[in-house]
Order: sequence, then structure tokens, then C-alpha cells
Amino acid sequence: MNYFFSINISTNDFLPYYQGKIQDIVVTTTQGKTVQFPAMHLREFLIPTGIKGFFCLKTENNKFISLEKLA
Repeated sequence: MNYFFSINISTNDFLPYYQGKIQDIVVTTTQGKTVQFPAMHLREFLIPTGIKGFFCLKTENNKFISLEKLA
């Protein structure tokens, strides 16, 4: 299943996720569905100003497969 969503989070706001104090992130997809996944998968997209972009989360049988930044 593919889930598409936008995210715009500052470095400061992402810090608890990066430190592992908060394990999961919850997003609302473009289809209006709420999806939860491990925040560690966003770390590779972190830049000095935070994380901003449009993403595709791929899952199979409710298991994480991949996360791709589309824009």
C-alpha cells in the first residue's frame, strides 16, 4: 500500500524523535487516513532547517517497506 503525505517539521520539533524519546510519528495522508510509523525512518531526510517535503510511505501487510521523498 502506498501512503502519500506532506511534512514540515523544524529541527527543534524533530529533536525528541531523533533522540528516540518519541518512537513513532503520526501523519495524515492525502487520502485523509492517519498513519503511524517509526520516526527513525525520517532521520535521513533531516537537514539543518528540519524536514520538509512530500513523501510516499510503502507498506505491505501493515509492515514498513520504504519511505521516499518525492518533492
